[in-house]
Amino acid sequence: MGEVTQFVFLGLTDNWVQEILFFMAFSAMYVLTLWGNILIMVTIVFTPCLSTPMYFFLSNLSFIDICHSSVTVPKMLEGLLFDRKTISCIAQLFFLHLFACAEILLLTIMAYDRYVAICAPLHYPNVNMRVCVQLVFVLWLVGTVHSLVQTFLTIRLPYCGPNVIDSYFCNVPPVIKLACTDTCLTGIPIVSNRGTISLSCFLALVASYTIILFSLRKQSAEGRRKALSTCLAHFMVPDTSFSTDKLVSVFYTVVTPLLNPFIDTLRNEEIKSAMKHLRQRRKSLYPHPRTQASDFLSL
Repeated sequence: MGEVTQFVFLGLTDNWVQEILFFMAFSAMYVLTLWGNILIMVTIVFTPCLSTPMYFFLSNLSFIDICHSSVTVPKMLEGLLFDRKTISCIAQLFFLHLFACAEILLLTIMAYDRYVAICAPLHYPNVNMRVCVQLVFVLWLVGTVHSLVQTFLTIRLPYCGPNVIDSYFCNVPPVIKLACTDTCLTGIPIVSNRGTISLSCFLALVASYTIILFSLRKQSAEGRRKALSTCLAHFMVPDTSFSTDKLVSVFYTVVTPLLNPFIDTLRNEEIKSAMKHLRQRRKSLYPHPRTQASDFLSL
């Protein structure tokens, strides 16, 4: 990156009281994000009746939410607590765009999955899981290529002047502003690459859910409620690539990965039933030590 190899974040605030409050709040939210998404992944993996495309994609979404949040939140917490706000940016740029792109593509695939399940329910049980695995492989491949393009076009610019970023994580727009050269020619392929993926996914999402909403007119009231509840979480599309405002960035990097597991569990009876079954099975396999002790004393 030329002469400048480290960048400095301005962070969310300079007020130490606010920094402590933010640290406590975001730490709790990050722990809940990890706990909630890991719980969903474990529940789906160890519950045979959830071996369907929808839950396979949902477990992948939980994994991406964990990774996407972990790219930015730990560094932000470190800056809030220890005032260490320097970073080289290359790794964070790459993984930020990788997981953001992968999540957008996965939500698009999940929208098509919901389309098949709701509009062609007789064909849905015949969906081959091998195809689902191939789709996930493709989305990671596309996400990797997209991220490599964004990162390469950014780091090839010369950086020899200011190194202060008015944010709490590295993103392409604020970073290339610090380049000591004209970035117009570089900005065109960057915007084109991001815009093509985002626009394509957005149009696919709109088309899928438009068809689903029209098809719901023929469904019963219970069918409409169930279909809408399974689709609700998919409307929350995290795209930090275009988030310039800090509050918007916080929402997409901290809040959205937390909300997804809670929406999926609170509104999904199958997930709640599977979690309850796993909890009961765990209790039967690993009884409480006090229970064991009381059973021993009663002998």
